[in-house]
Amino acid sequence: MKHLTEELWFDVPTRRAFINITPQVTELVQQSGVQEGLCLVNAMHITASVFINDDESGLHADYERWLEGLAPHEPIEQYRHNDTGEDNADAHMKRQVMGREVVVAITKGQLHFGPWEQIFYGEFDGRRRKRLLVKIIGE
Repeated sequence: MKHLTEELWFDVPTRRAFINITPQVTELVQQSGVQEGLCLVNAMHITASVFINDDESGLHADYERWLEGLAPHEPIEQYRHNDTGEDNADAHMKRQVMGREVVVAITKGQLHFGPWEQIFYGEFDGRRRKRLLVKIIGE
């Protein structure tokens, strides 16, 4: 069995962002030499997510508006978590909705996506260095 484990690091200058990481993950799959297997992509911070969807700016704007409606950042006093001195309770909730990880099949050495699917890193409490894990296993 072949395997590859890598971490990707992000320094997002804004509080929130959606970053298409499909090219980086595709490159790691190619480096791994795995032809048939699985690729796990996992956010390693509790205020960030990994998800699969379309790379379309209108959809990303809709996500931003929808998530802010579900868990608005302000007023920060509305959240008990922020009583600890933090101001990121909303980011924890947004991450919970958007998910922690994705698993994508590898077929014939390529990520096996449906139409329009791409992998995204979702940042909900940026302005500090964060990482995600890419773990590839297979034959």
